Amino acid sequence: MTLDERTLSALVIALGAIVLALAVWLALLHRSTSTLRRRLRRVLPDGESTSLDQVLEGHTDAIDELAKRLDALNKLHHELEELAHRSIQKVGVIRYNPFNDTGGDQSFAIALLDSQGNGIVVSSLHSRTDTRVFAKPVQSGRSRYPLSDEEQDAINKALTPSA
Repeated sequence: MTLDERTLSALVIALGAIVLALAVWLALLHRSTSTLRRRLRRVLPDGESTSLDQVLEGHTDAIDELAKRLDALNKLHHELEELAHRSIQKVGVIRYNPFNDTGGDQSFAIALLDSQGNGIVVSSLHSRTDTRVFAKPVQSGRSRYPLSDEEQDAINKALTPSA
């Protein structure tokens, strides 16, 4: 019977070790379950009986909606960028006195150009008796009409990047 007692003792010790290992494993599983439940409580709405699948579906729908809104915003951004290129971005103003009999620099030339150098140059000649206003189209910084020195200076001033 000694052999049987030794075998039974070894068996009891082995079973005790297995029970201890299972208890440790059970404690780790319980801890992992608690952590998972805590995380799920943050995701699931309070007081509602919704499944994780429903929550994930709701988040997927929200992401799809955000993607649509982002696409719309990107489209609007490109439209506004295109519009901005055609808007007045460059302005040059030159004031001068073309006549000796008038005082002050009452005459002017103003260039109003977009990012490509397209737009108009407006000139105003002021004398004692009248004021005349001229407008000439500008394409790529040049006009097909003859320009006065002041008009050309206004265009050059508009096209020159300011420091």
